[in-house]
Amino acid sequence: MSDDSAAKPEKIFNVPNQLTAARLILSIVVFVLLSFELYLPALIVFLVAASTDWVDGFYARRYDQVTQVGRIFDPFVDKAIICGVFIFLCADPASGIHPGIAVVVVGRELLVTALRAFIEQSGGDFSASWSGKLKMVFQCVAVVASIWTLHVIGPPDSRTEAPAWLQTTLFISVWVAAISTVQSGAGYVVAVLRFVRS
Repeated sequence: MSDDSAAKPEKIFNVPNQLTAARLILSIVVFVLLSFELYLPALIVFLVAASTDWVDGFYARRYDQVTQVGRIFDPFVDKAIICGVFIFLCADPASGIHPGIAVVVVGRELLVTALRAFIEQSGGDFSASWSGKLKMVFQCVAVVASIWTLHVIGPPDSRTEAPAWLQTTLFISVWVAAISTVQSGAGYVVAVLRFVRS
């Protein structure tokens, strides 16, 4: 067999995986900034990190650089930043994110991770669904609204009241994120049940 016909090994540290690694580092920066109540810098870094999620996925598909490592690493980093930010924010009552919402978000991600492992070990395909992608968008919107609200009202020792429009935006975005989180998680459960029955 010639070298040309041999399967080429995956280039693990390609551009998409580099972007994913950068997103993991940026997520840690966001956590540090939130812990020091530096809300505006945290918001900016979060937006940059979230944007790399779309960029690395587009680049991997566009230039055929999808790797097995990337299929594992990318969703892990997505879950790390979303779960981490929700946990940090729910610690502050003014964030608009109730601890129960954070539990729903984290619980959903743990459930989907377990289901993905089960399906892929059984030889099935567990690619991200559109409901999962929309869920991620809604969660990011809720995070942006929450951090922006904290920036507007200021630190805990000298807080002011947020404008009514911002309070409404925050309330709606958080609950839309929560509902989409439950809905997408239920969709994955149904998909697994269908896989098992088939």
